[in-house]
Amino acid sequence: MTRGMGGHSVSNVTHHLKGLRFPAARRDLLRQARQNGAAQDIMDVLHAMPDQAFGSAADVMRAIGQAERRGDGAER
Repeated sequence: MTRGMGGHSVSNVTHHLKGLRFPAARRDLLRQARQNGAAQDIMDVLHAMPDQAFGSAADVMRAIGQAERRGDGAER
């Protein structure tokens, strides 16, 4: 996984979710990231996550890690 300001590390993804209230569905994550100016690679990571409700930021981070391990759009 690419890391750093231009990559899509977990911290970069969660940075684009600032202001999100939990629980949140994947569509809520996508909407918040878009409002926060997320680049397409961040949106791709969020689209690769399961379509489910997330109870906390920790749940989101866990799902990002799982998507990355599966290679579901989280790797470039």
